[in-house]
Amino acid sequence: MTTTSRQWVVAARPIGRALSEDDFRLETAPVPPVGEGQVKLRTDWLSFDPAQKSWMENIAGYVDPVEIGGLMPGAGLGEVVESHHPGFAPGDLVTGPIGWREMAVLDGAKLAAVPQGVPPTAALGVLGGTGKTAYLAFVEVGKPKPGDTVVISGAAGATGSIVGQIAKLSGCRVIGIAGGADKCAWLVDELGFDGAIDYKAGKIRGGLKQHCPNGIDVFFDNVGGDILNDAMARLAVGARVVICGGISRYNADPRDPEQMPPGPRNYFNVVFTGATIQGFLLPRYEAQFAVANRRLAEWVRSGALRYREDIQAGFENAPQTLMRLFDGRNFGKQLLRVGSA
Repeated sequence: MTTTSRQWVVAARPIGRALSEDDFRLETAPVPPVGEGQVKLRTDWLSFDPAQKSWMENIAGYVDPVEIGGLMPGAGLGEVVESHHPGFAPGDLVTGPIGWREMAVLDGAKLAAVPQGVPPTAALGVLGGTGKTAYLAFVEVGKPKPGDTVVISGAAGATGSIVGQIAKLSGCRVIGIAGGADKCAWLVDELGFDGAIDYKAGKIRGGLKQHCPNGIDVFFDNVGGDILNDAMARLAVGARVVICGGISRYNADPRDPEQMPPGPRNYFNVVFTGATIQGFLLPRYEAQFAVANRRLAEWVRSGALRYREDIQAGFENAPQTLMRLFDGRNFGKQLLRVGSA
């Protein structure tokens, strides 16, 4: 019986700078006994999202504090090896807040069974927090209407690519902003976007003018900074701006205004167009999770919703896998295969 497990802990707070491998430390820790209502599982997959950097910095007030020397938090997928919970049995595949460790003992109430009829890893992406974020932020905050022109920054990422497809299913015209010709081609040729703008090639303003001659009805932002500013300049009357992420600010120190990317200089266009700007955090929409889960699962099973995964391998590579998100190396949902799954 396994009594210890490798785990990654937070060794430093990466505030105002890029992530470094020195921000993490690999340790061995005891695996506690399984108590009443708990489940022991073996981690097969870990999921990665840009927000994990802000968790390390302890500036994200919607999650529990992360201490130096504490377990690196994150979602994962694992196989139950021992259960004292009536809802799970050995061999079941489950997802939950496993953290960066090879073995975990968690309360069964924190875990969810992997849906039937879909690839297991979909439960960490399109059918997990990523998919629910895309669906609920777009539907509840973006409030799409058929015929709307929707523009998405970070459109080839795990969240943005799902938002674009939901927008198409909602009868919208969809333009994605992504980095690189390959990602832009994928959006148009495989996901059915109506157009794509390569921010690495520059000329974002010109691209928005070309693709959105009548303005932007919904701007779904995952980036912030100059891209947000350029989109704000082209808002249509009654536009909705959804602030879901801000990857342009993740390496800045929020305590130092000089480090932060500029806010939208075109903010007064909100007055001229009567637009709204609203932020989104997934935990605040828990009441709608069941609806989102059902719709997403239906689309995945029918083939109406496609997704891409960027898979790395090896538990020792967890820090490097997270770092991929911040330099554009990932293409799709970032995952790490921990075990032999």
